[in-house]
Amino acid sequence: MNVTTRENGGLRQRDLDALARAEHADPFAVLGPHGDGAGGQVVRAFLPNALKVRIQARDDGRVLAEMEQGSLPGLFSAHLDKAQPYQLHIVWAGGEQVTEDPYSFGPQLGDMDLHLFAEGNHRDLSGRFGAQPTQVDGIDGVCFSVWAPNARRVSVVGDFNNWDGRRHPMRLRHGAGVWELFIPRLGVGETYKFEVLGKDGILPLKADPLARATELPPSTASKVAGELSHAWQDHDWMAQRAQRHAYNAPLSIYELHPGSWRCELDETGEIGRFYNWRELAERLVPYVQELGFTHIELLPIMEHPFGGSWGYQPLSMFAPTSRYGSAEDFAAFIDACHQGGIGVLLDWVPAHFPTDEHGLARFDGTALYEYDNPLEGYHQDWNTLIYNLGRNEVRGFMMASALHWLKHFHIDGLRVDAVASMLYRDYSRKAGEWVPNRHGGRENLEAIDFIRHLNGVAAHEAPGALIIAEESTAWPGVSQPTQQGGLGFAYKWNMGWMHDTLHYIQNDPVHRTYHHNEMSFGLIYAYSEHFILPISHDEVVHGKHSLIDKMPGDRWQKFANLRAYLTFMWAHPGKKLLFMGCEFGQWREWNHDAELDWYLLQYPEHQGVQRLVGDLNRLYREEPALHEQDCQPQGFQWLIGDDAQNSVYAWLRWSSSGEPVLVVANFTPVPREGYRIGVPFGERWQELLNSDAELYAGSNVGNLGAVASDEVASHGQPLSLALNLPPLGVLIMKPA
Repeated sequence: MNVTTRENGGLRQRDLDALARAEHADPFAVLGPHGDGAGGQVVRAFLPNALKVRIQARDDGRVLAEMEQGSLPGLFSAHLDKAQPYQLHIVWAGGEQVTEDPYSFGPQLGDMDLHLFAEGNHRDLSGRFGAQPTQVDGIDGVCFSVWAPNARRVSVVGDFNNWDGRRHPMRLRHGAGVWELFIPRLGVGETYKFEVLGKDGILPLKADPLARATELPPSTASKVAGELSHAWQDHDWMAQRAQRHAYNAPLSIYELHPGSWRCELDETGEIGRFYNWRELAERLVPYVQELGFTHIELLPIMEHPFGGSWGYQPLSMFAPTSRYGSAEDFAAFIDACHQGGIGVLLDWVPAHFPTDEHGLARFDGTALYEYDNPLEGYHQDWNTLIYNLGRNEVRGFMMASALHWLKHFHIDGLRVDAVASMLYRDYSRKAGEWVPNRHGGRENLEAIDFIRHLNGVAAHEAPGALIIAEESTAWPGVSQPTQQGGLGFAYKWNMGWMHDTLHYIQNDPVHRTYHHNEMSFGLIYAYSEHFILPISHDEVVHGKHSLIDKMPGDRWQKFANLRAYLTFMWAHPGKKLLFMGCEFGQWREWNHDAELDWYLLQYPEHQGVQRLVGDLNRLYREEPALHEQDCQPQGFQWLIGDDAQNSVYAWLRWSSSGEPVLVVANFTPVPREGYRIGVPFGERWQELLNSDAELYAGSNVGNLGAVASDEVASHGQPLSLALNLPPLGVLIMKPA
């Protein structure tokens, strides 16, 4: 029986029951002001636990009516003779509150915003959806919105309503499945979540997928954030960025985890406090400048609940982690890097997300962001869920996340994590554990389309930004343009080169003769993609040993091997990436819960490795032959690739104007005197760098800085040099 009486505010019993159970799907139909057909209006407010409510004029505060509480506790109503702007004066047990009625405001999201959202083509979700501080009809407040198309009811909850989901149920914009509500008198810094009523009942409180700020973990609430107000001073950098990112420009990346690079230690030597982004910039920028890297790459800084994931299981794809400060602090950090001539790349994770109950998992009681079928939607390696990139709204969500960092924070590029797991439906799955695509194949067609679209949109929206793939398979054309059938990435990590060369260098020198091709094999395919040579965090964790501890031999040989390996890497075609700690030879594996072992720099051998890395970067940047044709086969010429017996390699690197650099590597601890190597021209060749120099704590075997050429043909060249090759050393030379 649905009797309407004055006692229940003119509502039917089913509306009262729905309000009482917090199940009303259309609160605007029953709450707020409603015309009476005679120029007046009935005002209803559902305020559980309120003692008294009156309506007062918005302009002068005069009392317009005392609201009456009906049969449903908390439901107050009153009749006004004429419609006019009003406020609610609420008396609670703990005090009084004056506020505008959230249910007196109209819809705030425009039809075009909702249309673009549903299409997956909204490029600025973080600027329109989520929690947006705004002003409506002259009233400051926050407009909340969230996508939950299968929810029966969604409410905003927070300290402002004692986390009571009955207080602020939202309005459903039916076409897009987006719920919205403007709550007056809230502002920046307010914590909130969404209470979602799914078809099977109330779900755990959900953080805002589009939050731009969050509480410090382990707390999980979202925070209202204002527009980024940082006054950028990096105009010169942004204007020159595309030129700096050209394929013929040097690219040398220092990969780091901001929480464990440096931090404030307590009396036990453990991490006492993370540095704020601004404090980190004061320490990091001069260090990276001194070492000569062109860019830094940050492990994922999007908010993530579990620090032990290193950021690779993020939940807030639009919020920088609060561990290191605010979004303003992060912007200041990037600005400082740019003003210091350093680019900033971010690791970005569009492949999967964690199962934390406050996150995206079954957000509205259904598989919304993930595939419903576990054979498609569950990643068994990482116990995570896989984004359903075949869904417009999810594809648009991820695209907007990428653009958020590139445009709002001036990020210079994204390194896309785990691309292989996105490309293949059978990635790390056995027969019967995966679902074929619509053609019966193993390729994830939706993810491929998304990646191509991402690279095309990023090139248009953030000119000069680099999108880099961490891709470990032989998928063709990863860094080819999409117009040519490729995926459109700027660069691909060369995982094959990394595995082969690390396997080689870990062998005792006496056995290297049998693995000679492992150091040269990478040149067979070096120009099939635009490659970055990565010695990343993944190679110095989980029992793999640190880079120096992988090296065979005694202490001296370990350092010599490390110096030779790094010099080989910097002289090899391909851009460079080195993880923090490797630049000075940290002995222990990386531990995200401790800062790097900076005390090691009191020892000459560690100083030597650090000095070598700085000199390698400077040489790499200054010598066009070492970077101009990194991606062109004409930039490389083998001289000696087959001397397996002596474990010697020699090659020429050529600049685009025909200027050569000679590289000679000896991977045995035996010095080679008078080793003859052919050269094309030049009466005299000077040593630019010797990895065995005393400067780097080496044994100082070399050629006294220069060698005169002999008119003795060798290795197909008209002239040759008789060189002294240092033990476990690499020489870099050029015509004087």
